Amino acid sequence: MTKFQDKSIKILDTAMQFIKSVPYSVSARWLFYRLLQSGAYSSKDNYKTFLQITARARKTFLNEWRPDTLTDETRQPIYQCGQYDSTDDWFNAMAQQQCSIDEWFDQENYVEIWFEAQAMQRQFEYYTDHITLRPFKGDPSIPYKWEIAKHLEYHHRRYQLPIKILYFGDLDKKGLQIPNSALRDIRGWCSIEFDFILCGLIKEQVDTYQIPENPEKPGEYQWEAVDDLAAGEIISESMAPYLDQDAFDETTERENKATSEFQMLVKNALIARKRP
Repeated sequence: MTKFQDKSIKILDTAMQFIKSVPYSVSARWLFYRLLQSGAYSSKDNYKTFLQITARARKTFLNEWRPDTLTDETRQPIYQCGQYDSTDDWFNAMAQQQCSIDEWFDQENYVEIWFEAQAMQRQFEYYTDHITLRPFKGDPSIPYKWEIAKHLEYHHRRYQLPIKILYFGDLDKKGLQIPNSALRDIRGWCSIEFDFILCGLIKEQVDTYQIPENPEKPGEYQWEAVDDLAAGEIISESMAPYLDQDAFDETTERENKATSEFQMLVKNALIARKRP
């Protein structure tokens, strides 16, 4: 069995507590920043060491660590084989399909969330519904910015609604440079107007939620350092002025009704198909 130093064991135990503290799966980068902010590590230079010990822990099934303990947000398999064993399986699968209606036609604004730290993707997925999420992960590429501009044009043509972009990032010089530099290109390539709203981090949130400073750069604050409960409140409160939750709920009711009707039709078709 692979041996770990006492210091590594302590770090892994602390890391596992952070993993258990949130109701969604997390990436290695998210976990490292939590450890960095807690003082378990003193520098970003420790990231390589952190990856090594967590990889060993997952591969050797140390305590509660497993190969799937952390999510991989950069690599996805491409499956190209058929999905169903038979036509009967396909009918049964269709009977389980959920109706999905484009809910934005009943809103007063079209809203997207852009965020700086890709490591927080699972967090934004957990605390939002219906909304397109765009991770920036540093300076976005030219194709990525072009795609955003064209998508915003498409959504404006489709819904004819005001567009609100809610942005979440670090409270530091780089965190403000990323959206500003990207916005110049996106606005230049986009034929329609949209509102860009900085929702976090801002100084008032730092004071309200007692967010700790970046240990390497005093006076600067990172989104990863925000407690999960506080992050959920910031995200929810930022969305509320621009979204009609009652309209979302009404759409969900219509979807559920249509789903029940469709499932009954498919089940009856399957019964009829099996008759001699």
